Amino acid sequence: MADTIAAVSTLLGRSAIGILRMSGEEALAVAERVFRPDNGRPLGQQPTHKLVNGCFYGADGALLDQCVAVWCRGPRSYTGEDTVELQCHGSPTVLAAGLRSLFAAGARQALRGEFTKRAFLNGKLDLVRAEAVIDLIDAETEEMMANAAHQLGGAVSARMEAVYSDLTDVMSHFHAVIDYPDEEIEPFLLEQVDGTLSRSAGTLERLLRSFERGRVVREGVPCAIIGRPNAGKSSLLNALLGYERAIVTDVAGTTRDTIEEKLLLGGVLLRLTDTAGLRGTEDPVERIGVERARAAAASARLLLAVFDGSAPLTADDERVLEAAAAAEKRVAVVNKADLPGVWTPAERERIAAAFPTVCTLSAKEGTGLEALSGAVAALFAEAEPAPLGEMITNERQAEALSRALEALGRARSALRAGITPDALLTDVEEAMAALGEITGRTVREDITNRIFERFCVGK
Repeated sequence: MADTIAAVSTLLGRSAIGILRMSGEEALAVAERVFRPDNGRPLGQQPTHKLVNGCFYGADGALLDQCVAVWCRGPRSYTGEDTVELQCHGSPTVLAAGLRSLFAAGARQALRGEFTKRAFLNGKLDLVRAEAVIDLIDAETEEMMANAAHQLGGAVSARMEAVYSDLTDVMSHFHAVIDYPDEEIEPFLLEQVDGTLSRSAGTLERLLRSFERGRVVREGVPCAIIGRPNAGKSSLLNALLGYERAIVTDVAGTTRDTIEEKLLLGGVLLRLTDTAGLRGTEDPVERIGVERARAAAASARLLLAVFDGSAPLTADDERVLEAAAAAEKRVAVVNKADLPGVWTPAERERIAAAFPTVCTLSAKEGTGLEALSGAVAALFAEAEPAPLGEMITNERQAEALSRALEALGRARSALRAGITPDALLTDVEEAMAALGEITGRTVREDITNRIFERFCVGK
């Protein structure tokens, strides 16, 4: 990591401020070649962690911008290395020219996530906290933001380290008894070991249970709106979004392809797909739309099946019922409550029997949406909400947690079966290795590289 990296660390595009960031052994030297403070003293003679006014020059010596710079001596920096930030005017042209100037002065282009990777490798962040950085950047809901912020503060890491420490005590105690039999070391009590393993497994189980909600919070829920033509699917999409996203007409079959949007409903991030109306058709284009609607319904975790409450159920509605039957979670939306209802008791019972939840609303008038919001929130509510920052949102972490739990389960079973302690401690070591993968103690280089590829350049 001896080389010095540089990148634009703000969003590309015109803005008031744009930041060029550098990290590495030569970061200060590179900065001093292109930046001259107004007070005449070199940047290295300025106080660290303080903004300094000055002029930024290009590779040809031409003035690029009047800006401010700040340098931080390692290890008191984000990466643990010497870092410099040049805060320029946010013109893409200025930032591009400034980056070329830094490269000419000795820096190289930073890779995706390389600043945070250096922070991890230099011990400034463990791997859980490093992954929380990109979760915080990508957060699309306040719940995700709060969870990532607390993970960055070390909430999950503290739990992991406590378990790791307890398991380390078990291992070290056992080896001390075996290796130093003449010393007065407290005997290796299996009851105490079982208590430690049980307590550790309980902590990991609580963390792993949070992953179901964590996946919903981080990725959102694939949700499809299905229904026969003119039931009001596109009107419902528009009502939920609050603007006219889909074309709505009285002509059946207006929507011929899927329309995808994201929205927050009942505190749940939905990746919403509006689909073509389900019906038998000879139109080849509409038939493709119907097949795509069926595919969207089959892959959705949540299905909103829309029915026209102002008209009797039809054969096309039966197609909707058939498509909805296999859905993991489904809600019947009885639309057009602004019009007189004509369903018979048998039709109402037919819908109620097919759907655990039925909501009546008017997409046109925007009434009844609160009930739908509450229904969605209830479907994805946590039985045991995780404390802030202790919700697992990462597939890699959940998989390693699962392996650690399995290893502890084997160790406890071996203990109760009377197997010698040296045999069961093999499983304890396996659990510790899995936990080490989560925090970064034992993670392989290829996994580390894959993790930081998720990041943007400049972070």
